[in-house]
Amino acid sequence: MTRTRYAPDRGLTTRMTVTLFLLGLLYVAFVAALVALGVRAIVVLALAAGLLAVQYFLSDRIALFAMHGRLVTPEQAPELHGVVDRLAAMADMPKPRVAIADSDVPNAFATGRNQKNAVVCVTTGMLRRLEPAELEGVLAHEMAHIAHRDVAVMTIASFLGIVAGLMTRIALYTGFGGRGSRNNGAPIGLIILLVSALVYAVSFLLTRALSRYRELAADRAGALLTQRPSALASALTKVSGEMARIPTRDLREAEPFNAFYFAPALSRRGAAAGLAALFSTHPPLEQRLAQLHRIAAELGRGA
Repeated sequence: MTRTRYAPDRGLTTRMTVTLFLLGLLYVAFVAALVALGVRAIVVLALAAGLLAVQYFLSDRIALFAMHGRLVTPEQAPELHGVVDRLAAMADMPKPRVAIADSDVPNAFATGRNQKNAVVCVTTGMLRRLEPAELEGVLAHEMAHIAHRDVAVMTIASFLGIVAGLMTRIALYTGFGGRGSRNNGAPIGLIILLVSALVYAVSFLLTRALSRYRELAADRAGALLTQRPSALASALTKVSGEMARIPTRDLREAEPFNAFYFAPALSRRGAAAGLAALFSTHPPLEQRLAQLHRIAAELGRGA
């Protein structure tokens, strides 16, 4: 984690390291399996590396374009800039660029490969609904992602999933090695399809587990920086409640960007919630609120 006044999170650092290590092992095993099957994967690897480079270096521009965000000056959004200025000073970190997205879905996100190329974006729906203290809690959470270099780590972690996904699609639609190619009696295309699908599934679950923990880490770091976990808890509760009033069509349009958002646009409830939790980018609201309540109790005892 880059040095700032955000509280260090050894748990997050450990999980990032372990996840990347496991994904690295999985990548090596995957490539070895492809080589053993006689597949020349250089084209797929080059394509995946190109996609990774574009995502890594242009993540801020891509995210703003996809979510209809626009950069704003201090003159255009003085109150929003004031909050970001204050948090940057409190955290002793460079001030990120500030953007606003014209959307009634109440949300926010941060992106950028490092602190010098970071941007925080808030939707107009969130600006209308949150009180100043709640907005500060949300922005402290988002700037914690920047301090933790979450975007860079998650981009790198997604590389194996991109490779495996491409291999799966190519095997599915073209059949590697031709329809008549076989390995010990089994079609090579089918073997590659199954191996690629398995690798994609494992890498997907590992990155989603890391994504959920990084949200908890950002909640904790943001709450400790502002010393107001109750404001962040209030924002979480309000945003989650307001989501129910947004048209389902708008939420579904926002759902593909859940990994970026402060709170998921759509979350599963009821019987499907248990299984959906494995695939979710965010921990359950109840878990996030429980952590913030524990932090509030800890701060109260230390007062």
